[in-house]
Amino acid sequence: MAEKPALLIIDMVEDYFVEENHYPITPLARKIIPPINILIKAFRQKGFPVIFSTDAFNETDFIFKGKMHPHAIKGSKGAEVVADLDMAPEDLWLPKPRFSAFFDTGLETILRDQQVTLCAVAGIATNFCVLTTVMDALCHDFKAVILEDCSAAFSEQMHAQCLDTYRKNPLYPLFRVMTSDAFISEV
Repeated sequence: MAEKPALLIIDMVEDYFVEENHYPITPLARKIIPPINILIKAFRQKGFPVIFSTDAFNETDFIFKGKMHPHAIKGSKGAEVVADLDMAPEDLWLPKPRFSAFFDTGLETILRDQQVTLCAVAGIATNFCVLTTVMDALCHDFKAVILEDCSAAFSEQMHAQCLDTYRKNPLYPLFRVMTSDAFISEV
């Protein structure tokens, strides 16, 4: 593969890992921390960028006018990258005000400046912020991969259904669903 990938780790924030918050995604998100850490190490060894992009909402944010209750409030401990992930000083952290890592973060410019051509996307939730980040990567002319063993949704069924929708798509090979092992063996 002659691509230069960046690893985009989406919404792995402290608020989702606090048991008292009772998020159904928490146990599933915990399971993807070890494979994400393995992937982070592989990206660093190859000299590829590792970028964390996390929710950073305002308390009175528009999205909280629906059923979603306030969480990951900008500047709070709950909006920080979960401590169990192997984040290093050389990694980039882009707090985001909406679902996609591309929305109002400067990510496109950062990726272009580093000559990135492919976004490998991990994190939560597969069917929301991971997917919107992948779609926006494509809209900005980057190839994209959802890393299936490094992403999670609010249920295993929801995760599988989302991935199955995109396994065979008309954008292949610009947009793929892969395991982290298969991806690393290509780059």
